[in-house]
Amino acid sequence: MMVTRGVRTQSFYGTDMNTDHIRNFCIIAHIDHGKSTLADRFLDVTGTVEKRKMQDQLLDTMDLERERGITIKLQPVRMRYTIDGEEYMLNLIDTPGHVDFQYEVSRSLAAVEGAILLVDASQGVQAQTLSNLYAALEQDLTIIPVLNKIDLPNADPEKVAKEIMHVLGCTREEILAVSGKTGAGVPELLAEVIAQVPPPAGVADAPARALVFDSIYDPYKGVLAYVRVVDGTLVAHKDLRMMATHGRSSIVELGALSPQYVPQKTLTVGEIGYIATGFKSVAECRVGDTVTMLEGAATQPLGGYKKVQPMVYASFYPVDGGDYNTMRDAFEKLALNDAAFVFEPESNSALGRGFRCGFLGLLHLEIIQARLEREFDIVPTITAPSVVYKVAKTNGEERMVYAPTDLPDPTHIAAIAEPYVKLEVLTPSAYLGGVMELLGRTRASYRTTDYIDQDRVQLMFDAPLADVIVDLHDQLKSVSSGYASMNYEVNAYRESDLVKMDILVAGERVEAFSRIVPRERAAAEGKRVVAKLKEALPRQNFAIALQAAIGGKIIARETISAFRKDVTAKLYGGDVTRKNKLLEKQKKGKKRMASVGRVEIPPQAFLSVMKR
Repeated sequence: MMVTRGVRTQSFYGTDMNTDHIRNFCIIAHIDHGKSTLADRFLDVTGTVEKRKMQDQLLDTMDLERERGITIKLQPVRMRYTIDGEEYMLNLIDTPGHVDFQYEVSRSLAAVEGAILLVDASQGVQAQTLSNLYAALEQDLTIIPVLNKIDLPNADPEKVAKEIMHVLGCTREEILAVSGKTGAGVPELLAEVIAQVPPPAGVADAPARALVFDSIYDPYKGVLAYVRVVDGTLVAHKDLRMMATHGRSSIVELGALSPQYVPQKTLTVGEIGYIATGFKSVAECRVGDTVTMLEGAATQPLGGYKKVQPMVYASFYPVDGGDYNTMRDAFEKLALNDAAFVFEPESNSALGRGFRCGFLGLLHLEIIQARLEREFDIVPTITAPSVVYKVAKTNGEERMVYAPTDLPDPTHIAAIAEPYVKLEVLTPSAYLGGVMELLGRTRASYRTTDYIDQDRVQLMFDAPLADVIVDLHDQLKSVSSGYASMNYEVNAYRESDLVKMDILVAGERVEAFSRIVPRERAAAEGKRVVAKLKEALPRQNFAIALQAAIGGKIIARETISAFRKDVTAKLYGGDVTRKNKLLEKQKKGKKRMASVGRVEIPPQAFLSVMKR
């Protein structure tokens, strides 16, 4: 067998396509630098979508993406484009920009040969720009640097071009300028993609091998796998085999995304498309697995993906215990569609049966919670998010702690270590003082400063992950008028002086609110949590004490006052003892009610405490 070029394939337009005329590429950028808008212009210029069907952010298919103005899921699309009389098949993957969805980007990079590095001409190079660039260079992709939003009044293309040249080491002539909004420069960019991105290489007559880089669940067709064919040919209605899970099924349908599903008879070398596998169990088709045909099956699977490690854990419990199985089915489908989301069953004496879930960050957690409510109509109870701690016990044993409730008795703990990250902050030099002051209020330790140019600074810190994931991003945007950006990656574990803080509501410990905090900040954090709870919990007919405690010591307290009925309203005179007698009777009744009454905590209260 030999690596071939120029193999004829059947495109979804019904004509033969030469693999020399296939280009697979993605768009990478920092959040809000215009990836989805540029993808819209690609669809316009190539005529992939009719004008009457065109809308903004067409590839952002989720309501959440449109509401928040961010891309959450990668989205492939196939386009046809003719240049110099030659027709080309362009397979584009639009990627997210937020650090919490970095795994979506890494999977996209593994399925293509080239990447458009998009930089906002008004904001310049930012932290996630660099992170995505380094990931693309690790995959040995062809990088095409592009300045976007050149039509904005505050755009400074020459200044930003110098930043790109500093980072990428390219020449000014290699940097293209486009406007995703007006379409200026987009045809020239497509021409550069065709000229620079290499066509896919593969073995045409080898056993079929295709990499699953994403998947969703369809109630009629089963699991839909988005694949990049590396070798051979996949044929509709033939039997397939998953090389990792050993699942077997018949291909119900396969084809291209344009961006709607367009069925074909085959998918061959270099093509990106979808397979309706027919699998009803999500466990049989996983992201990173290799698809092959049952007849003449391949023996060597593709490399797949590095297993993603969650950064944050939180537990989800159904409000009604009868919804446990419904929640499990919902999580299975969400995990199929979001490979970075992991979950496992757990039980809690107070909250019942639920699931411990792993996320890449708090935004990731919010998105999963919102999708659970919208797509499956489940409103969960969510425990306080926590990172993973390493606990060394006095008997020499070491264990990982995923939730505060798993923490051993303090007398058995020798040391607690928490994850630290390498934190990278990019900021205009005018805001350097504010950024340094902000990081000075956290437990971050300064490492280095690097000037990208005279107006832009790159700062490096070592910081506890628990401090970074909560609200550092929001505070950073606040002190820099929105211009600073950050990126981080887990570095190592370090020992810290940490304690478990419990929250008591009406004298009862609520395990969902327990958290692990630095000892020196425990009092301030306890005061913040009980103050939030005072606003979030509804008043009752009896006073509710809200307390934060470390062991048996109360470190903060608030009280929700009771509703009070005016029992003296019916009095019209007489001795004051009559009034006192009624008030004393009311007081005893409230005391008795408080001793037997339970405080129902609404799901919104858990979310309000989670956010600062």
